[in-house]
Amino acid sequence: MSRKIIVTSLMLTLTLSSCANMTETQKGTAKGAGIGAGAGAVIGAVTGGTKGAAIGAAVGAAAGGVAGNVWSKRMQEQKKQMEEATAGTGVAVSQTPDNRLKLNIPSDISFDVNRADIRPNFRAVLDTFANGLASNSTATVTVIGHTDSSGTDAINDPLSLNRAKSVRDYLTTRGAASSRISVDGRGSHEPLVANDTSANKAKNRRVEIFVAEPAPASLPQ
Repeated sequence: MSRKIIVTSLMLTLTLSSCANMTETQKGTAKGAGIGAGAGAVIGAVTGGTKGAAIGAAVGAAAGGVAGNVWSKRMQEQKKQMEEATAGTGVAVSQTPDNRLKLNIPSDISFDVNRADIRPNFRAVLDTFANGLASNSTATVTVIGHTDSSGTDAINDPLSLNRAKSVRDYLTTRGAASSRISVDGRGSHEPLVANDTSANKAKNRRVEIFVAEPAPASLPQ
């Protein structure tokens, strides 16, 4: 394997993604391209030696540019919009390290105990969220439900999934295409904190909504 090619790919990641005059969109694409180049170089070297590493780096760079997420002006605007809409509700709005918009929604304010029906006061939050999606047609959404460790997996796993489905179904009634939304239920298997107190269990009962905007295939010229 050519160490030079791999090192160059990694340097590309750091150099491109740290340029001061690049937009967040360009930085996100650069990171994806650089990471893809490094991975492609490793795979190419294993399968085809030095020449294979060079080809793999080029292919990986292109794939990485597509696979990475960008933090565009539209994403920033939706983040601000959701922060304003959820102020004082207990919903946490953030930007993840991989450039996704994340809404961490405590289940206690969105669903009744052991129920998957959306509470009326939660609908206003989802209405605002759906409006933001309408202005970003390329964004994809992932909804993940979580429970605490009370009860059995036979109860918690389907409950967490049904809550995620309820969010998806509500968003589709507000104009979001179901093909853009994926759902999952993790039950009690991914706690944020130990399920050893009532307060901690409340933190673990949650629905997470992620919005991702795929990076373009190449850096803007």
